Amino acid sequence: MIESVQLLKAATYGDTPQEFEGLREVNFVYGSNGTGKTTISRIIADEALFPTCTIRWKGNAKLQTLVYNGDFVAKNFEELKGIFTLGEKGVEVKNQIATAKVEEDRLQSDIENLENLLDGVGGKRAELSELEDRFKEKCWQQKLKHDPTLRQAFEGCRDSKAKFRDRMLSELQRNSASLTPLAELETKAQTVFGPTPSEEPSIAPVDWGDLLTLQSHVVLKKRVIGKTDVDIAGMIQRLGNSDWVREGAGYYDVNDGFCPFCQQPTKESLSRSLKEYFDETFETDTKAIKTLETNYSIQAERVESRLDSILASPSTFIDIGLLASERALITSQLAINRQLIVSKKKEPSRSIELNALDELKGKVDRIISSANLQIEAHNRLAANLTTERRRLTSQVWRYLLDVELKSDHAQYSSDKTTLQSAIQGISENIDNKKRLKSEKAATIRALEKQITSSQPTIDAINAILKSFGFVSFSLAPTKDGKSYRIIRMDGADAKGTLSEGEKSFVAFLYFYHLLKGSESEDGVTANRIVVFDDPVSSLDSDILFIVSSLIRDVLKEVREGEGQIKQVFVLTHNVYFHKEVTFVPRKRKRNLAKTGESFWTVRKIGTESLIENHKTNPVKTSYEMLWDEVRNPNRSTLTIQNTLRRIIENYFKILGGIDTDELSNQFEGNEKLICGSLISWMHDGSHNAFEDAAVTVDTSAVEKYLQVFRAIFERTNHKAHYEMMMRTPPSMASTAAALVEAAHA
Repeated sequence: MIESVQLLKAATYGDTPQEFEGLREVNFVYGSNGTGKTTISRIIADEALFPTCTIRWKGNAKLQTLVYNGDFVAKNFEELKGIFTLGEKGVEVKNQIATAKVEEDRLQSDIENLENLLDGVGGKRAELSELEDRFKEKCWQQKLKHDPTLRQAFEGCRDSKAKFRDRMLSELQRNSASLTPLAELETKAQTVFGPTPSEEPSIAPVDWGDLLTLQSHVVLKKRVIGKTDVDIAGMIQRLGNSDWVREGAGYYDVNDGFCPFCQQPTKESLSRSLKEYFDETFETDTKAIKTLETNYSIQAERVESRLDSILASPSTFIDIGLLASERALITSQLAINRQLIVSKKKEPSRSIELNALDELKGKVDRIISSANLQIEAHNRLAANLTTERRRLTSQVWRYLLDVELKSDHAQYSSDKTTLQSAIQGISENIDNKKRLKSEKAATIRALEKQITSSQPTIDAINAILKSFGFVSFSLAPTKDGKSYRIIRMDGADAKGTLSEGEKSFVAFLYFYHLLKGSESEDGVTANRIVVFDDPVSSLDSDILFIVSSLIRDVLKEVREGEGQIKQVFVLTHNVYFHKEVTFVPRKRKRNLAKTGESFWTVRKIGTESLIENHKTNPVKTSYEMLWDEVRNPNRSTLTIQNTLRRIIENYFKILGGIDTDELSNQFEGNEKLICGSLISWMHDGSHNAFEDAAVTVDTSAVEKYLQVFRAIFERTNHKAHYEMMMRTPPSMASTAAALVEAAHA
């Protein structure tokens, strides 16, 4: 069955697609001549001739199409090929065909159900697509989350959710990078994904020189005192005032032998004893202390200066805060040690111990060493940035796969495997059933050839012709039995002498019987789609009735699901015929489902055809349809004039018996010309060229026509009828008249 037909850039169908969407088993299409109905029938007959148009088949199962239109009549009337139907004989074979046909239809139904399960709304492929979309969205959320810091790792797939998901799945198969913590990835990305870095100089280590050696110099702990065997040594040692005596000796030497403390003259022996007590060894040790003080200060200043230099121009890789803290501790310790050395120099006899700087030195060296390691790594990155960027990119994807999307991917992978397995199973089942259906169709064709005959069609058509009084001609087989010929009672060929009505009737009867047969010995029972395109165009009312009756029989079979016709399209411009074929008795068999129908209209606006769907039958009476055209804001400027004329004729002349000659007397000037143009069509032969030339029907003139049209009803006291037919709220004065008129309508 056809589910939809889209028409685009074909004949009167323009660039805006027009679509029959939601087609049913029985479909009625109403439209005036020239609106594009035949184009619809031609597309269904042979879609390949209209590459811009599309037909969607239910279950992708394309059925045979039989189309009755002018093309069919022109093609087949010259040579009526034999129509093969199942003969009366061979009951057993017919039963076999019927059984095989039921099995074939069941297989087709199974195929459609399976294809719906596979590709329909909520089908397995839709489930797979939804699964892909959900996982795609999960992946994209990670991209958005890490874009601020790791965006360059996503280059090439940052503009597409599908590309990002596909990259994720690709990385899963090939990524062998090690798992790295996110913080480390983000830190590394600042360099690797940032501007191309330049090489950084390493930090020269602090030259501690002899500072650590000096802090343990032997003289610091040595008690520097004078010679012990001098006569005053005992007193000095007993008093423990060696440093005091040494300090005073300097004043004694410049005081001309007088004691600097009591100012009394002393003996020569005292001066000699003092010199002997502070001998050469004492002087050597004292000098060593002074040298130590000088060297320690030099070394300390070198260390402090180097640290200050590092702090003044710090590398981005060094822990400047920690180094400054260690610098403060070193400064404090050096100051203390300097003070201790000064005290040792002042009192050589004291034993002192300096604060060790070994631990502080180790911390400073480690800070600088750590920074240099980072600088070395940085410089390696700078020297091999492409490789490092590739490595970091792989590490970023590995982190996403192993940490942030691990559970989501596991669920996605499991669900996808399940769905793919189901899709494969259903697809294999469909292929198997299609194979069985093909085999069954071959069996049916073989059985049909055993009992098909073209003679029953001749008998049936001749019987219908005779019953309707067509006794002057009939159908007969050709000598080879492959075609039919139309003959007179005396056997003479009658094809060239038939009227147009007779030709149309014969062609229709031929098509009607073709619906239940085939032009070959096989294919008699093939499922098919049928299109009737204006089958009563040149038939009189009696023949129109029988054609309508025959088509209703076809529609009844389709509604009840009997026979091989699965869908019917009826296209017409004839209101009476449309009402005949759309009529369905209210009483129906209880065991039958409600029939599906769809109603459509085709109209031409300007040069393009438009298709409109209707929930109910849009065709009521031809008079109502004329008013529909007037009410439609998209009315055709080409036909509106005749539409207005026909309404005036129907209402005033035929129904009302009003002398239409008097209508134009209600107007003057240009309006009188317009009114005359409208009513002149009602008089045979009175439509003169002058009136046509007087008023040109363009877009602006249409509005003037409509104004005069309304005025005709108002000035003849029929305004209520106008308002009723135009579906406009009636005025208070005309409400009662409208109700009375509606009651008699």
